[in-house]
Amino acid sequence: MSFSFFAQKLLRLVLTVWAAASLVFIMLRLAGDPVAAMVPSDAPQFVIDRYRERFGLDQPFFVQYFAYLWGLLQGDFGISFRTGGPAWDMVAPRILPTLILTGTATLIAIAIGIPTGMLAAARRNSWVDRLVMSFSVFGFAMPNFFLGILLILLFTLNLRLLPSGGFDQPIGLLMPAVTLGLASAGSYARLTRSSVLEVLSSPFMRTARANGIPPLQRMTHHVLRAMLIPLVTLAGFSIGSMIAGAVVTETVFAWPGIGRLLVTSVTERDLAVVQLIVILAAATMATANMIVDMLYGWLDPRIGTRRKAGKA
Repeated sequence: MSFSFFAQKLLRLVLTVWAAASLVFIMLRLAGDPVAAMVPSDAPQFVIDRYRERFGLDQPFFVQYFAYLWGLLQGDFGISFRTGGPAWDMVAPRILPTLILTGTATLIAIAIGIPTGMLAAARRNSWVDRLVMSFSVFGFAMPNFFLGILLILLFTLNLRLLPSGGFDQPIGLLMPAVTLGLASAGSYARLTRSSVLEVLSSPFMRTARANGIPPLQRMTHHVLRAMLIPLVTLAGFSIGSMIAGAVVTETVFAWPGIGRLLVTSVTERDLAVVQLIVILAAATMATANMIVDMLYGWLDPRIGTRRKAGKA
């Protein structure tokens, strides 16, 4: 990987984060006056003016914007309207629960999606194939909040086997992670099936069959290696869906993560906290895509060769 390629990807990451930060800043200012949500409706004018001055809302729009960008460069993410303290102090404790939830959901999606997709491809046009594809459509189409409510009704209220959520005990992670991981599992299953079928029809697989290589070895050593690039691509894109799904899932299961904090902050018009969460989400997705791009050359050296040939 050349330095120019890395610099290009890093510049794209910075521009993406800047665009997300600017967009959320503009949209939140156009949505209405946040001071109106902070003070009582009968508050005197001098109290309103004091709040505007404290949070810099009395300044012209562009002055606020450049002060906001300058603060980001210095690591200052603003003051929370709700607590009066730094917005980072509210967001930082919520990062680990969200990472645990999305990481577990990703492992569940991979553990379910890839094996079932390979099984469906190996049993193409059979009842197993139709069952796996029906599951993938179900997981992709089922809304997170609806599936989460169904799990709570079944395993918490009726069977009384699992808690409805919470971060205080490990078992409370199970239902939120399954809810969040099933949709991505369906995507992994569909992509794995199509990739495996494409690889199985390739000339080198016909040669492997002719040489008497056992089917299990062909699937694990040849097929799985050949479909790594599309799976890595899907893994990078699925991070965005995980972050979006975490907003709903954390709210349903009372999970103390960033998604639940985002819903609360939007309701209370806590601008600094909302801005910081959006910036973190944009930075996470852009970083994931950057890592995926860099992994391409390592997984398939021919990609780096084609890039160099194109530049020449």
